[in-house]
Amino acid sequence: MTDTRSPDLRETVISLDMTGYVTDWSAGAENLFGYTRAEAVGQHVLFLYADEPGEGEGDMPELFLGQGGSTVKVRRRKKSGQVFWATLTLDLQHDVDGTQVGMVARLSDVFESLSPSDQLQLHASIIENSDQGILITDADERIVSVNAAFSQITGYSPNEAIGETIDLLGSGVHDADFRTQVRAAIAGSGPWHGEIVGKRKSGELFPQSVSISVVRNQAGEVTNAFSIFSDISVLRATENRMQRLVNYDNLTGLPNRNLFHQLVDQGLASAKRNSAYSAVMTINLKRFNSINDTLGHEVGDELLRQVSQRFRSLLRDEDVLARSGGDEFVAALFSIQKREHSGLVAQKLLAALAEPFLIASHVVHVGARIGISVFPEDGQDTAALLQYSDVAVKRVQPDVEPGYLFFSPEMNQRAKERWQLEGELRHALTVPELLLFYQPKVSLRTGKIIGAEALVRWKHPQNGMVSPGKFIPVAEETGLILEIGNWVLEEACRQIKVWADAGLNMPPVAVNLSARQFDKLLPTRMVATLERHQVPANKLKLEITESLLVRGADKVTPIMNELVAMGLALAMDDFGTGYSSLAYLKKFPITTLKIDRSFVIGVPGDENDCAIAQAIVTMGRQLRQEIVAEGIETVEQMVFLKGLGCDQLQGYLFSPPVPVAEFEKMVAEDRRLKFD
Repeated sequence: MTDTRSPDLRETVISLDMTGYVTDWSAGAENLFGYTRAEAVGQHVLFLYADEPGEGEGDMPELFLGQGGSTVKVRRRKKSGQVFWATLTLDLQHDVDGTQVGMVARLSDVFESLSPSDQLQLHASIIENSDQGILITDADERIVSVNAAFSQITGYSPNEAIGETIDLLGSGVHDADFRTQVRAAIAGSGPWHGEIVGKRKSGELFPQSVSISVVRNQAGEVTNAFSIFSDISVLRATENRMQRLVNYDNLTGLPNRNLFHQLVDQGLASAKRNSAYSAVMTINLKRFNSINDTLGHEVGDELLRQVSQRFRSLLRDEDVLARSGGDEFVAALFSIQKREHSGLVAQKLLAALAEPFLIASHVVHVGARIGISVFPEDGQDTAALLQYSDVAVKRVQPDVEPGYLFFSPEMNQRAKERWQLEGELRHALTVPELLLFYQPKVSLRTGKIIGAEALVRWKHPQNGMVSPGKFIPVAEETGLILEIGNWVLEEACRQIKVWADAGLNMPPVAVNLSARQFDKLLPTRMVATLERHQVPANKLKLEITESLLVRGADKVTPIMNELVAMGLALAMDDFGTGYSSLAYLKKFPITTLKIDRSFVIGVPGDENDCAIAQAIVTMGRQLRQEIVAEGIETVEQMVFLKGLGCDQLQGYLFSPPVPVAEFEKMVAEDRRLKFD
């Protein structure tokens, strides 16, 4: 028959369906387990189990107590994590037809033999005699009670602590997020356990293991919070000493080969997930044994320490540098954009040894050779990459530039070509072999040339014209782009002055600025350059790329405003490929948007390119900016973009970049774009 008993509100009653899912949850169940009705209803009864079924009690007694009414002893777990024994009685529920439709489980804690006064006395004795510090706070986070261990650990007596807030023990070393988590636990968000750096009365900082929980009244409101903590400074100091002995080189403080393996294993796992390149480098010092034997081990040891410091300062935080023994170091570079970038790092490490070391009044010179293996081409794990970098370093010929070698012959050839190209590019800046070509910008209303973009070209004495796509990436990677950018600016201004002196009425010239040039001193340099060549500001335009925007509007906007105040016009180049948004454009004093060629090439056939181009034009026109379409090669592209409302075109349809003499001729002849 159907169970009709009305449970007492204090009684622990749980209603279940026949498969064990909770359908109702009494107030007594809330008090016993700590879960609210909303948290419990809908969960399977297994969430209350202290053990997996079959590990310490029968298999799910709620489902297998037969006809009901049987009583068993079970272990259950509260929301706080506390495990306790309880007696379980189960009654079956039936519908009017006698079909079983559910169960009612009644539980009672078997440990209720102590009287309330005995329990209170026992709890107080446990708290006072515990070797762990205990402090209790009220709802305002003020300390209301502490035990003896609290005073022993912190140095504060009960009189000094009670009435103060928990900030009394604050060390100030934790960030805002960490403090927010702790305060949330004190406010009742849930139990919290972790490690905190506290401060004793003496001012000494110490690590502590802390657990935080709260006490609630019958209304569910937090009345008190209590923290139980232990001083773990001795434990941590011992662990740290053991850690250093096992994993770190005693002399340099760097990871040893054992820890290097572990760290590189982790880094390669991340590289595999992100399909990124990584590299392992073996670095052998040259002439170290001779120095060690001649000047003594103390000088040799100090040399190793100083070498490790120089190397470490050149690597990123995420890169790993280790001493693997003797005069050998190993390094691992993670998530590099190109395999060739490891060669750039090798150059920096070798260059760091060019400056002599001053040790105990001795001026010491030391060199190195470096072998490089690349993930994933050369190897898929740390052991293989180390083996191949060791092989590569042994192949480095003494005193032969560049002083490093890749394990892969293909990479060696590419590195050699790149190293040679870098040297020739540096030479080209001094000869000079660089030239400026000019690509006209044409009005889509009149067809007239109304401007030009100055583009750098390299005329190599043996190889002829070198593609910008080949030397510009090298310039970006090596930092030469700053020198090249400054040269382009100077040469463009010089040419503008030459035209003015010759009485030629030439349109304004646009110059690209690299992100490296765009700093706080740029306006000062621009003033000096314009004055040096006596060039009016309205004859020069500056083109910037969207990559500048990652620095934040607050950093770049003041610089832009200074440039505009000088009379210079700013254009946003390659628009749509980076970080731009309407919010950015509203803040920046940009007068021209250049639609990137990647969106132009597909019009009018590609719907997506057409939609993007239309959106850019609409945005630009709403902000009263000129719109320049780059890379126009066909009449169809020109007609479509002209119909959208583009103001200017730049591309091979009218003219590729041309030498200065040819550009002068085009302007003199008033060469125009034909629309029919």
